[in-house]
Amino acid sequence: METKSAPSLLPILRSRQQGEVLTYLMCDPDRETSMSELAHRVGVPLSSVHREVERAEAAGIVTSRRLGNTRFVRADTDSPYFDSLSDLLVKAFGPPHVLAEALDGVVGIEAAYVFGSWAARLHGVSGRRPVNDIDVLVLGEPDRGELYRALSGVEERLGRPVNVVIRDSEWLQDGSGGFHATVTERPVVAIEIKKSRGTDRVRQSS
Repeated sequence: METKSAPSLLPILRSRQQGEVLTYLMCDPDRETSMSELAHRVGVPLSSVHREVERAEAAGIVTSRRLGNTRFVRADTDSPYFDSLSDLLVKAFGPPHVLAEALDGVVGIEAAYVFGSWAARLHGVSGRRPVNDIDVLVLGEPDRGELYRALSGVEERLGRPVNVVIRDSEWLQDGSGGFHATVTERPVVAIEIKKSRGTDRVRQSS
């Protein structure tokens, strides 16, 4: 069985599953999710999800409602803890962490970044529509088949499509055109893989 590296917040949180349940909700506060769907997405038993949601709602971190026999839950954006907690959880368990796990070991990747609307929202840039997908820029010359296989389970885990764009390792410094401007003029989030390499042309998250 493949083992996952432990996020640095685990000494603070009670368990990894607590972190992943909360992160799924905090990562997209516009998204309301049924308890069963939440359990499916994070790969945690429904009984455990129920316990984590009960604790989180008692603490004022999430809110829930019932529609018939179905209980829906979402992040409580009015909580005084929301901004700080969501930032910590996303960095420790969110898409950059999930993508880093998936891409680790893929030969030929020099660096990788999340760009587009998701990265912009993480940096506080508002938008009119919910973020429905995640855009990933991979720099280098990875084997496309290996790359796509590595990412095959990420969409299911994150609950949204992942769009991957591959460019050569010097593209951020030497590229041009409309797409290059779109990427470099907005915030990006570095994916910390073993062969990542920074650049001065983009604003990375700390």
